[in-house]
Amino acid sequence: MAGIYIHVPFCKQACHYCDFHFSTSLKHKQPMVEALKREIAMRSEDLDQNVENIYFGGGTPSLLESDEVHSIIDKVYDHFQVIDEPEITLEANPDDLHTDKLKELVATPVNRLSIGIQSFLDRDLKLMNRSHNAKQAMEVLENAKRYFDNISADLIYGIPGLSDQELKANIHRLVKLEIPHISAYALTIEPNTALSNFIKKGIVADVDDEQAERQFHLLTDELKENGFDHYEFSNHGKPGFFSRNNIGYWTGRPYIGIGPAAHSFSTDTRSWNISNNIKYIKSIRSGKRPFESERLLKVDRYNEHIMTRLRTKWGIDMNEIEEKFGVNYTNHLIEECSELLEENLISMDKNKVYITKKGKFLSDGIASRLFLLNLDHTSN
Repeated sequence: MAGIYIHVPFCKQACHYCDFHFSTSLKHKQPMVEALKREIAMRSEDLDQNVENIYFGGGTPSLLESDEVHSIIDKVYDHFQVIDEPEITLEANPDDLHTDKLKELVATPVNRLSIGIQSFLDRDLKLMNRSHNAKQAMEVLENAKRYFDNISADLIYGIPGLSDQELKANIHRLVKLEIPHISAYALTIEPNTALSNFIKKGIVADVDDEQAERQFHLLTDELKENGFDHYEFSNHGKPGFFSRNNIGYWTGRPYIGIGPAAHSFSTDTRSWNISNNIKYIKSIRSGKRPFESERLLKVDRYNEHIMTRLRTKWGIDMNEIEEKFGVNYTNHLIEECSELLEENLISMDKNKVYITKKGKFLSDGIASRLFLLNLDHTSN
């Protein structure tokens, strides 16, 4: 199975923490939609597996008209083999999802909404320069449930000034609304963002790593108590509501990315489109996909496998490591695990390696300790 990611590079305004590729001008929205559909057609031979999920990310895909969304999905069906009941997700901002928009979307093949709530506190939303307010966040979730069963909501924790009690209140609002999937992210300060500049100037307090780690554990504990399965570091779902897109990414399934700045992945190759809307549109019009690519060495594929699998509830399967990479890689992994086991950062059960509760917030650092950096040990 494979996935298709469609990057819609437009936003009403720039969130202060965001470093994704987007434009706040909608001047080229229609040419972009046509370019997205052309790239889909151009890449019809890039997947040799059935498509199980289509994901509209961004940017803000909910800025597209519903008929534009429908036409892009139709183009995917024209050029790829899509399973009978795919997961088709549209990321959306609360202020875009008025009742008429929801009615239009439910008439398209879209069957899952990922709504960028982030917080139910106006103070936090203003700090992040979100385009909606707390009242809209509550109203849109209540309204969206009338039209969609499969809804995910984003939350951000570790926000300067966000107390543990306030975070709990945010979580409990989503639980009370019976939202079946929650993606939760620590506020991260990316270089050259507005938030980074505010912190440098002393306008906003810096992120507190201890607060972020404490609130990560608070959030995972609260959601577990309310029936959510923490299936990947940033994702929590009720049974039957795990994101196929997320699972595909973190378990190494192939996917193609459509649109400017979109990434694609196959077994040993990664590629990415140019991060420039005008150049992307012009190139696609001329019949050329504007991209760069890299061939992944075996050691790179091993390290990526370690990093992604460790973030999931399914862990690292030693048998799979030996099958894909060979006995030397397996021996290296076993050797590197010993110290982490003593530190109670990982556990092992039936030839699988799992990250412990103690280690979860440190998963990227733990993964790096399991990486293979010495190429002399890569022969089979």
